[in-house]
Amino acid sequence: MSESQEILLQKIKEQGDLVRKLKATKASNDKVKTNKNPYGDLEQLNKHLSQFSYVCGYMPCKIDVETHSSLDSKIDFQKYPYIKRWWYHMRSFNDSERSQLPERYSNCMISKINNEKSIDLQIQEEVSKLLALKAQLGSEDAAPSKFVLKTAKGTRDYNPQQMTIRNNVLQKIITVFKRHGAECIDTPVFELKDVLTGKYGEDSKLIYDLKDQGGEILSLRYDLTVPLARYLAMNKINTLKRYHIAKVYRRDNPAMTRGRYREFYQCDFDIAGQYDLMVPDSECLKVVTEILDALDIGKYVLKVNHRRLLDGMFDACGVPDDKFRSTCSTVDKLDKAPWEEVRTEMINEKGVAPDAADRIGEYVRLNGGIELVEKLLQDEKLTKSKGAVEGLEGIKLLLHYCELLGIKDKILFDLSLARGLDYYTGVIYEAVLTHPIKIGNEEQTIGSIAGGGRYDNLVGMFDSKNKQVPCVGVSIGVERVFSVLEAKLAAGDISVRTSDVDVYVASAQKNFLDERLRICAELWNAGIKTEQSYKKNPKMLNQLQHCEENGIPLAVILGESELKRGIVKIRNIKTRQEEEVPRDNLVQELQSRIEVLDIKDMNGPLPK
Repeated sequence: MSESQEILLQKIKEQGDLVRKLKATKASNDKVKTNKNPYGDLEQLNKHLSQFSYVCGYMPCKIDVETHSSLDSKIDFQKYPYIKRWWYHMRSFNDSERSQLPERYSNCMISKINNEKSIDLQIQEEVSKLLALKAQLGSEDAAPSKFVLKTAKGTRDYNPQQMTIRNNVLQKIITVFKRHGAECIDTPVFELKDVLTGKYGEDSKLIYDLKDQGGEILSLRYDLTVPLARYLAMNKINTLKRYHIAKVYRRDNPAMTRGRYREFYQCDFDIAGQYDLMVPDSECLKVVTEILDALDIGKYVLKVNHRRLLDGMFDACGVPDDKFRSTCSTVDKLDKAPWEEVRTEMINEKGVAPDAADRIGEYVRLNGGIELVEKLLQDEKLTKSKGAVEGLEGIKLLLHYCELLGIKDKILFDLSLARGLDYYTGVIYEAVLTHPIKIGNEEQTIGSIAGGGRYDNLVGMFDSKNKQVPCVGVSIGVERVFSVLEAKLAAGDISVRTSDVDVYVASAQKNFLDERLRICAELWNAGIKTEQSYKKNPKMLNQLQHCEENGIPLAVILGESELKRGIVKIRNIKTRQEEEVPRDNLVQELQSRIEVLDIKDMNGPLPK
């Protein structure tokens, strides 16, 4: 089925739903109508007039006149007191005054109540539209289009090898998070749209909105940070060190080979609470280095900057206050585009003056360490900005703590780092791989692999009293890690074992299914990862081949003569050596061999 046909079928479904709703409304109206009440449910009209003076709202119009003339004067006003008040009020208008009333007001609160003629006409029009849409699909005897099975754009399936790599990576990340005392939470995959609106700057256009189902207006979560802020505010939590690993959704242009999807995992580590300056911030950087060192996918550098410094820099360069955020979003593109392109966008699209853009260009080309911080603290333009000085002092302290933590050589103070999200208020950072990754005979550039920063005002946006809970955190770009390792797998640079099974129970002759099942149950009960064939009389060669293909290291071989002697054979699949052991000691013998073999399950190191 083509994309245009899918769109047409969706339109037909929506149009059909509209027609059914209109017909249901008409049927409901017909049910409550009588000759004396041609406009429908008097309860509805009475309820409406309990809140408004007239049918249209607070001022009378022709709809009031028409409704008044259509209703019977013998209505039980005892039962409908608000209709009574409105009825006698309308009677006070003479014909001349009624003729001068407007047809209706632009902010009219309600149309003619259940107007039968208008709803019949509307049904007729919408049915015609529905038939026209169906006609576009062609005649019934036309050849049906072939349905193409595929995943939605920007999404994918994962085979067992890919999932093994993913689970291994995630387990390594969780180990680091727990080492630093983080607790795990989870939040809904969708949030109220109002929760997400206005938190992401220009990236807000990438939020997936869900179709209104007649209830709350919802959107899929864009990241895990805003849901955390909502969680903290809603539960009145002031301190929390948490990690959260879950899928998020962005209506972005996907680049599948580079690990950019519309549905993807984020691994977040955040520290919430009122603490001393840069202490939790430096620990977040330490967490990033431990994770990237554990994953060992390439050399990296952690770029750091400060939002207060950026704002002070924009101020010193002559950028108006109301253009700070949009200018910041443009500077954030410097890792993907050259300065000339960024400068052009800054001038032509963001309205920054050319000379101001040129001054910004002088700063964003700078990067270094503590020496650069000291140099900028002597800059006449920047020192005029209180925010810039605060930012520089913060970076200076951060670099000092990073030196104490033993990660100074991995940190780079870079003024081009901006991170475009609106909620950042202090230090910001981003981990970037410094060299292309060699995959097979080719080299692949990955770029940013982790990012985060301080966001002190986000929680207060959700609190009725604007109570602030300072937060700082980092998000690991695991999809890019996955894409690197999956590419290495495809190129044959690494291999993975997708099953954790240690022992395979095999039989050399027929009619041993009962004994295989007894042994499997015995091994399972002892906690040994075990597997067997689901065929009653499998061939021996096929069983051993299954062990080799799936990396199962040991096999228990059952034979008639051996069992009569009360023994079984244990085969080392790799060396093909077999050894007879007493049947009664099978569990202990296997446990000792598994321990000696030091079989690495999928929680072990990543394959090289």
